[in-house]
Amino acid sequence: MGRGGVVLVEGRPGVGKSRMLDVAAATATRSGFRVARGVADELAQLMPLAPLISALKESGCPLRAGDSGGEPGPVDRRLLLLEHLHEPLETLVAHGPVLLTVDDAHWADPMTLLALRSLTVDFASSPLIWMVARTTGGGDALRLDRVFNALEREGATRIRLGALDDAAVAEVVTDVLGAAPEPDVLALAGIADANPFLLVDLIEKLRREGGFRIADGRARLVSTRLPPAQAVTRERLEDLSRPTRHMLQVAGILGRSFSVKDLAEMLGESTGDLLPMLEEAMSARIVESAGHELAFRHELLWEAVTETLSSAVRRALHREAGEILLKRGGSAIPAAAHLIRSAGHGDVFALLALDRAAREVLRSSPQTAADLALRALELTDASDPDWVGRAAVAVDALTAVGRLGEAADLARPALGRAPPVWAHRLRCALAYILLLSGRPADAVSQAESLLSREDVSRDLRDVAEWTVFWGLICLNDVREGQRRAQAVLADRDKRSGTAVMGALLMLSRCALIDGRLDDSFTHLHEALRIGGSGTVEAVQRPYARLLLGHLHRCLCQFEAADLAIRAAEEEIEALGVTVLAAQPALFRARVKLAAARLHDAAAEAEAGMRIADDMGTHESIRVGLSILAYIAVRRGDMNAAGRNIRKYARERGGAGMLFGSACGWVEAVVAEAQGDRERAMDIFGPAYTDAERRQWMLVTAPLAAAWMTRLALASGNRAYAQTIVDMAGRLARKNPAYPVFAAAAAHARGLLRADPADLAFAAANHPQLWERASAAEDLGVLLTTSGAAADRERAITSLDQAHDGYQQIGALRDAARTRARLRALGVRRRHWVRSHQREVGWGSLTDTERAVAKLIAQGLTNRQAAARMFLSPHTVSAHLRRIFTKLDIASRAELARIFAEECPDRDS
Repeated sequence: MGRGGVVLVEGRPGVGKSRMLDVAAATATRSGFRVARGVADELAQLMPLAPLISALKESGCPLRAGDSGGEPGPVDRRLLLLEHLHEPLETLVAHGPVLLTVDDAHWADPMTLLALRSLTVDFASSPLIWMVARTTGGGDALRLDRVFNALEREGATRIRLGALDDAAVAEVVTDVLGAAPEPDVLALAGIADANPFLLVDLIEKLRREGGFRIADGRARLVSTRLPPAQAVTRERLEDLSRPTRHMLQVAGILGRSFSVKDLAEMLGESTGDLLPMLEEAMSARIVESAGHELAFRHELLWEAVTETLSSAVRRALHREAGEILLKRGGSAIPAAAHLIRSAGHGDVFALLALDRAAREVLRSSPQTAADLALRALELTDASDPDWVGRAAVAVDALTAVGRLGEAADLARPALGRAPPVWAHRLRCALAYILLLSGRPADAVSQAESLLSREDVSRDLRDVAEWTVFWGLICLNDVREGQRRAQAVLADRDKRSGTAVMGALLMLSRCALIDGRLDDSFTHLHEALRIGGSGTVEAVQRPYARLLLGHLHRCLCQFEAADLAIRAAEEEIEALGVTVLAAQPALFRARVKLAAARLHDAAAEAEAGMRIADDMGTHESIRVGLSILAYIAVRRGDMNAAGRNIRKYARERGGAGMLFGSACGWVEAVVAEAQGDRERAMDIFGPAYTDAERRQWMLVTAPLAAAWMTRLALASGNRAYAQTIVDMAGRLARKNPAYPVFAAAAAHARGLLRADPADLAFAAANHPQLWERASAAEDLGVLLTTSGAAADRERAITSLDQAHDGYQQIGALRDAARTRARLRALGVRRRHWVRSHQREVGWGSLTDTERAVAKLIAQGLTNRQAAARMFLSPHTVSAHLRRIFTKLDIASRAELARIFAEECPDRDS
């Protein structure tokens, strides 16, 4: 009763999906659950979150006014909408267990599917059960398959309802007729295609017409001439009066559910005039009450009604419905749902309505906006001057949802047909698309082409300048970047904040590559000041905070890094910079990795990858896979490391705008761990031979100094090792305020010179736990070779230190190697098997899991706990699932009880 869950139901029309949800809702109500029910509708598919908004409204916990995306705000409101959905759901579950159902999910809008994908994970540890039903093959089947498959992988129960078997058919017949069926009656299942709805419909028709003989508790057929099951549904409609059939045909155009007011207006009748027809349709069980509206009792009935209309009549009625809804004023979205089905090529009235609707949903559901804009483009004549404007809207929407290839393919031909004003905007958009696609050189080329024009507006010019700076940052082209940045700052009074901020970020990167850390911080803090002035485009502002977090991580200033990333996360959500939505989790994963918190790092990487997949920013998935591969190497799971690296290689896009050479570093680590030292040397070849790349590598990954020195020595290339040691020493001398560089330099130097003093210094002073253990291991190996008895004891002590350090952080592969070294010295250490057996009980929780348990036991929500711990809410959800499994519990209340028992001296 305390843990959440997801049940997915799917099958053909009439197979019993809706009935299953009805029974579940009734059972849940009797068991004390609060029940919220939503239904997706084909004609409401353009309305973001329509099924969930109606379900929450019915439950008495509606979204706040404006939360559905109607008021001005960020360019992309999807992150905020997901955030706003948490409040009513948290209110619901605070009062006890909840069942939330979504029927006909094959008609769900993209934002509803995104919410289901996200919220089912976030509320997995809350007493919230989701039941989602879909018709197989209906709607956007590929998109639904992706969502259902993802939810199933994360633990959802999937129920596939198929045709009734013989035993089930016998039960249905017995229930309807009150008698056991003879074989001829059971044969009705074949006529009805073993479909429950059609079977019941057929049996009831035959019973009304005296088609059964019931005697001695057995039912037999009277006639051998039987109608097709589908004909039964049609005959039910034909039995109605002509006015009622006509009314139902018009109602069917309005959707599976419909407003009586809309129906009356479409028919030109008063509501009172419709009453006799509505009563007849309800008595015939064609329609039924559905809250404030009426609805066709079953999807098959709705389809049967609409199929009686010719395509020409259907189009005309949809056009009429669209015109009526537009004349009322307000949103164009309801009208667009009809006009998109009725518009012909060059239909100006319909196209203008589709334009309005696309602009309305661009911020709250860019996927829907893209579909509307692309449909409008299909209907627009090539010579129509509005074609380019519609193309620009489609490009913006496609970019927002990560369909970058389609966006670029549309932007290029639009450029050739656009007048200058539109052409400049499209070229600027194309440059940004290429940047996001991991093609910085092409992005710079497009942006520079725009900057070469004299008739470009200042706003577009500054955005293009920023794009050039960021492209040069991705390319590590510091010489050209520094030249341009200095030129912008020399003329900063005539530049907008966007261009100035881009220049400062460029100079920060130049200083970082040059090893001038204080200067890099100075430029970043100045960029933050400019960003907070309100003169910078929203999409550019979070980059400075993310880079600040990255710089703090490089210097092992983990708390400061967490603070910067948290601030960036809040900014991304508030500004609607969805393209960066996955980045905070991925940056945080690298911080946790540097802090030797492997569990947290893996959870954050997985969260970042899921957000990237949800939001369409697939290039970020590569970063997450590289992090998981590195963690797998540390844990000694080489199969997982290889698997993740192979996925990384297959994933499209670059390494990510913000991660530079980090992914290449991981590829080399995995290759070396797999015994392919030559491959590792090939990957790192440019860093050994190019001073700029070498310095960049050692600044952004200080532990690379020892690793690359060791790799070069093992490959017999002492000259390469010397270049690393020289560079590490130079960085240490240039940055005495940052001890990580002194420790890294000492470790690399100790390996090259076989100097125990340097290795001992690194083992005692390196701020990274893994690197400290690695230096201790290297010191132990060096002392072992001397042959002196005193050195042997020191070697054992040092290897012990390394072993314990590796074990503490879960670096099992390294711990195993150290145990082997100790055994060679005649010393045996217990093999910790924590990762190879199932762990249960409070003692099995990691430090992070205990911290999460404490906050949740105190009554905090996942999001509140995440803010306290500098984690993402998705990561807290992942920790809670593991905690529940280890403690074998199902509710937060049980967790609070266990916490109070285990930690009686703490507040609970």
